[in-house]
Amino acid sequence: MSETKPSRGFPGAVLKLLRAGDYTLTVTSRRELSPHYLRLGFHAGGMLNDQASHPTMWIRMWFADGDKMHQRGYTLVDPDPTAGTVDIEFALHDGVAANWAKNAEPGDTVDVTVLGSNFGLPEPQPAGYIIVGDTASLPAINSLLDAIGDTPSWVFLEATHEEDKQLPVRGRAADVEWVDRKNNGEALVQAIGSSVFDASDHFGWVACDNRTTRAVAKVLREDYGIPRKSIKAQAYWVA
Repeated sequence: MSETKPSRGFPGAVLKLLRAGDYTLTVTSRRELSPHYLRLGFHAGGMLNDQASHPTMWIRMWFADGDKMHQRGYTLVDPDPTAGTVDIEFALHDGVAANWAKNAEPGDTVDVTVLGSNFGLPEPQPAGYIIVGDTASLPAINSLLDAIGDTPSWVFLEATHEEDKQLPVRGRAADVEWVDRKNNGEALVQAIGSSVFDASDHFGWVACDNRTTRAVAKVLREDYGIPRKSIKAQAYWVA
């Protein structure tokens, strides 16, 4: 008798109607970057041949919780279409995705869906970037820093644990400031507000929790002078 797979529910039905691309990734390696941060390597199961990658590209990964499946968005790290491999980095906390990652071993598989990730670098090239995030969005930030090369960038990152500050941040031109998470993100907003300069010719990229993302985007518009159309702000998790 075949096993009944957990249901993806309404979100899964909607994605199916939208003809989203479904793939199965296979774990090939694991590397603990810190006690709270894990990188898993995967064979991409043909995904990288079918889907053109772009900076900050993310996929929906499906994780079982009893008889239900839950989707979580994760950024592709170092996708290699030729080798058919990709890494995914997990900030470890309580939750179905982190719990799965903590126990994942080579040979394990996970179903993923590709739909909704469509970021492109701004044209014309801005004078610089102001980039704000945390460990959840660090893989996307590193992807963006790789893509912009030597364009000046100012990066503000929120740390939940002291070890977070040792995580690798890419970008040869990046000026990086780690800020301890305090008062539900208020410390990060204050740090950004205390570094204000005229950035009207810059591009802002923000991905924190929902409340902090809104607050930071407001500071970038009102204090740094970045036009609304030159800010990409997306909440990566709910506080």
